[in-house]
Amino acid sequence: MKHLISLLNLTVDEVHEILNLSRDLKAGWKRRERPALLQGRYLTQVFEKPSLRTRVSFDAAMAQLGGTGLFLSGQDAGLNGRESLADVARVISSYSDAVVLRTFSQKLIEDFASFSKCSIINGLSDDDHPCQALTDILTLQEVWGEVKGKRLVFVGDGNNVANSLAMITSMLGMSMTVCAPRDFELDEDLLQAIRLSFPHSEITQTSDPAAAVANADVVYTDVWASMGQESEADKRNRIFAPYQVNAKLMAKAPTGCLFMHDLPARRGKEVTDEVIDGPNSIVFQQAENRMHLAKGLLVWLLH
Repeated sequence: MKHLISLLNLTVDEVHEILNLSRDLKAGWKRRERPALLQGRYLTQVFEKPSLRTRVSFDAAMAQLGGTGLFLSGQDAGLNGRESLADVARVISSYSDAVVLRTFSQKLIEDFASFSKCSIINGLSDDDHPCQALTDILTLQEVWGEVKGKRLVFVGDGNNVANSLAMITSMLGMSMTVCAPRDFELDEDLLQAIRLSFPHSEITQTSDPAAAVANADVVYTDVWASMGQESEADKRNRIFAPYQVNAKLMAKAPTGCLFMHDLPARRGKEVTDEVIDGPNSIVFQQAENRMHLAKGLLVWLLH
């Protein structure tokens, strides 16, 4: 039984398998082909955090593959302590072929998987967002063909999205620069774990946005205050104001440098309209690919 709990639990070959399946299924979708590869299969989604793209992309993916599913809030599912996590996991997994969990705690996902009778997908935790990082690479492969040797520059908070990007770029031979204020960089424990698995990884950190983007192939940003950090929003807005991705900053990047954002975007905060809606933005191609990646991932897990 396979899971997607963290990218570091996958091999490089498995990452390529998921990406190749997603690419093939998208190519078929463009030809209006929707093979019922998961007919009769059932997906349960359990979310403690709200979502647009994760929820709808997995719903659409499962439907297009011939399966069906159900959405539960964390409270509906009993993640609020109404019953033990072990009992919840055993029951839900006995009804399901796969479960997508979108939670605050990475440990909750890991513990749920340890009791589960079916495949578990990390739909986001405070530590990790593997489905997003896989989607991002799928999108860059569509644009470039080969991602190896390219440099991704992440400007903003060293959050769960940045963590997963650090993992997948190291796995696939990309370089990554994280540009964040002091105390908001990637955690050293994560960097050590990545280096242990991928000794040739190239991840650098800086607090200088202009220097960071000078040799970027793609600039990526995310919200400054993630879900659960709303009380810190005003403070973070002040700290991160110099890290806004705007036309002035993108002008310091090489010609043709791409722009990415996992959405939702706080327009006028971490990114301006002229960048997210500009000619080098691949944000909405990236958003659509959440569905295609979900299809490839589900087929990889359940076939």
